[in-house]
Amino acid sequence: MPTLAKLALLALPLLACLVLPAAAAELRAVSPDGRLELRFTIAEGVPRYALARDGAPLLLPSRLGFVMDDGSRLDRSLALVDSARAAVDETWEQPWGEQRLVRDRCRELRVTLAERSGARRRLVVVFRLFDDGLGLRYELPAQPGLRDFAIRDEVTEFVLAGDPWAWWIPAYHPERYEYLYRRTRLSGAFRGRVRALHTPLTLETAGGPVLCLHEAALTDWASMTLAPRAGGGLRCDLVPWSDGIRVRGETPHRSPWRVLIVADDPGGLVTSTLVLSLNEPCRLADTSWLGTGKYVGIWWGMHIGRYTWGSGPRHGATTENVKRTIDFAAAHGLAGVLVEGWNRGWDGDWAGGRGDFRFTEPHPDFDAEALAAYAAERGVALVGHHETGADVAGYEAQVEDAFAWCRRHGIRVVKTGYVSWGRGVPRIAEDGSIHNEWHHGQWMVRHYRRVVEAAARHGIMLDVHEPIKDTGIRRTWPNMMTREGARGQEWNAWGPAGGNPPEHETVLPFTRLVAGPMDFTPGIFDLLFADAKPSNRVNTTLAKQLALYVVIYSPWQMAADLPEHYADQPAFRFIEDVPADWEETRVLHGLIGEYVTIVRRERGGEDWFLGSVTDEAGRVLEADLGFLDPGRDYVAEIYADAPDADWRSNPLAIDIREVLVDSATRLRLRLAPGGGQAIRFRPARARPEP
Repeated sequence: MPTLAKLALLALPLLACLVLPAAAAELRAVSPDGRLELRFTIAEGVPRYALARDGAPLLLPSRLGFVMDDGSRLDRSLALVDSARAAVDETWEQPWGEQRLVRDRCRELRVTLAERSGARRRLVVVFRLFDDGLGLRYELPAQPGLRDFAIRDEVTEFVLAGDPWAWWIPAYHPERYEYLYRRTRLSGAFRGRVRALHTPLTLETAGGPVLCLHEAALTDWASMTLAPRAGGGLRCDLVPWSDGIRVRGETPHRSPWRVLIVADDPGGLVTSTLVLSLNEPCRLADTSWLGTGKYVGIWWGMHIGRYTWGSGPRHGATTENVKRTIDFAAAHGLAGVLVEGWNRGWDGDWAGGRGDFRFTEPHPDFDAEALAAYAAERGVALVGHHETGADVAGYEAQVEDAFAWCRRHGIRVVKTGYVSWGRGVPRIAEDGSIHNEWHHGQWMVRHYRRVVEAAARHGIMLDVHEPIKDTGIRRTWPNMMTREGARGQEWNAWGPAGGNPPEHETVLPFTRLVAGPMDFTPGIFDLLFADAKPSNRVNTTLAKQLALYVVIYSPWQMAADLPEHYADQPAFRFIEDVPADWEETRVLHGLIGEYVTIVRRERGGEDWFLGSVTDEAGRVLEADLGFLDPGRDYVAEIYADAPDADWRSNPLAIDIREVLVDSATRLRLRLAPGGGQAIRFRPARARPEP
């Protein structure tokens, strides 16, 4: 990607000699703004690190290293043998994203450790300090005493100062990442069946900064979950292979970055680019074929029971249904039409690796060639769908042919899926035996990356459901556009307890979305669908559904309802107008689990868009419009909850109006219980001369 300014790997004076005494050593480093201070120590052979902000501790001394499968340890009996420092200050451009330009500004400390006896194996720990957080990773250099390796445990600790409030979901549970976030004291999270927590894990400290623990550049490693540490705090808990090994590899090898984001307020988590900056630069020589957009489909009809994925009288993906949906997309300027259930394999019990999907063989009532031509004539792209049912071996055997087939039929975006539960992904070993793996272990991490790279070779963009969590690889492989990885809209159609509660969308921006874009699928207008699913509904107002297009970022956004539910709906104009790619993003209000207001400026344009949502409580917020260009009038096209709107009793009541505003305006945002507000700000005519 274009580099506007760069000062990378600038050597600075070392604070360590070539060999320091094994008994004790200490190194310090600070962030570019001087507020964060890292302290690395090694005492009695045990390496630890600590982090403070403005002199106040965030992480108390926390251990580092590994336990190998042969019982040997790279977390004790170590000596500091070398250290090096560097500084990075570069600005790079995203081909798409929440903001166009990203500044990567950090200071790096590399620490080389070696065993004091025996094989004298070496381990490198790399720290990078940003103004808004810390990244650390391990490097295992090529060396005679360590070629092939197997890691039994990663010792990395996060010994937090105090017992913060935590927003968390459990790891190792059947529904992968698809759980409602809970808020408890961190010490109270590990009860009952909760043995570990997924990341991103967001923490609210007493009177101090908001923290988020996550990882970056997860490529050939096991996903990190967080388990309780004896004595308080957290320790790394890598998702294991079926035999208990956490990571297998050959040297040289690098771990993902362990990340701690530090923000003055929750909004700082939303705008942080730390995770992206810790990933490698783009590997695509040409990114001009990438694009963003909005799409529609027959998808919601399956979830409310009108259509089926499988064949039969209610089969949804028929030529007739898809043509009708293409016509709707073309008439309203939408870029794509998602088609699920188009291919053979949906009949019978297919989840958990039991299916036999064919990714180049349509159902007889789906005329792929005719639909490809029909869509192309109308300037609409088909969005493909590859549900694997977690039959990873079957998918990998077909994936090259499948992506080639998509390209021949004008399909440039493919949604993939891996439906199975718990440790339910079958892996076939070389001897033919079957072993059940987690979605988030190293074997599946490797698979997800292979699919991303295969898609790139064929010019295909991806939307992954039942994914591995986002750790910023969209910087390296920007065809990895969006993914699920949390409870999305579909849970409102069939989830327990009537679906997602109103607070859910006020939590996601500060938790799941810190990792990256989410295919939440907003835009349901028929909020009650009582005839189809009387026990379920969407627990928002109509205005809140519009606001989610700004609050929950995805470069491919779905208008998720059935096309007929948008007919004669003035509110649909906002979905037509709102972009899916942005120049910059700002957070005006944010209190996790209660409310959030986000504004974004369209990529390469002058229009701003605002989304504000609340939980079950109604509230009035005041939006400072200082982000608008000074001395210029704007028309605010407002889609607000009507005065009598309420998510329970009157969810469809909406007030659409226009007002004239400028950068000095303080706009009153009235949010109904479970409601929201969406606004487009477009420049008005020039002001008359005085």
